[in-house]
Amino acid sequence: MWKKYKSLLLFFSYFSVIFLVIAYRLMVQEPKLKVWYPADVNPKLVDTSVQFIRKDHKIADFSFINQNGQTITNKNYEGKIYVADFFFTTCPSICPIMKDHMVFLQKELQNNPNVLLLSHTVMPEIDSVQVLKAYALKKGVDDKKWNLVTGNKKDIFYLARTSYLAVETGNPEELYDMVHTENFVLVDPKKQVRGFYDGTNMEDMKKLLNDIQILEKEFFPKK
Repeated sequence: MWKKYKSLLLFFSYFSVIFLVIAYRLMVQEPKLKVWYPADVNPKLVDTSVQFIRKDHKIADFSFINQNGQTITNKNYEGKIYVADFFFTTCPSICPIMKDHMVFLQKELQNNPNVLLLSHTVMPEIDSVQVLKAYALKKGVDDKKWNLVTGNKKDIFYLARTSYLAVETGNPEELYDMVHTENFVLVDPKKQVRGFYDGTNMEDMKKLLNDIQILEKEFFPKK
């Protein structure tokens, strides 16, 4: 009797194992980060020209000058995960905390070739290359990991409000006036916004590091 049903039992046992493995993988799926679009974000941080976009939003091409006088473009960040923010060197309130937290991220990500950092000044009229260099030296910025950039104020303004969705307008009488926020913006290798984090909050920095790991599994899976 056993010999008669042995093959049949083995057949059902084999497919039962496969079914359980598939069911387990479906139940324990890897977490995935949301892709953020302008319509998802506080309208105060978004230019009116893009406020209602709900798909296909990506960081636009850019070209700025970093603390070493080098031209930095989107090509320097191509195929990378990166964290972007907006600041100015003479900011007395939230910027020192934000930059200390960027230094923390730099240290935590020092040996990770998949992740870079990018800080844009919102006061290019003050933050020249020389000023940014002095600030970078003071903060211990690693030039290979982290760029502090300056450039045309109009270009920074539009990139901040139409791509990163992270800067408020200031005095409406002054064209391209920018009031930066505490937001750190997580960008994936497809140039999509994948998260916003309070750059003054260490718990958010820990969450950001965890979310970077989630993106790495999505874009740089281990073979």
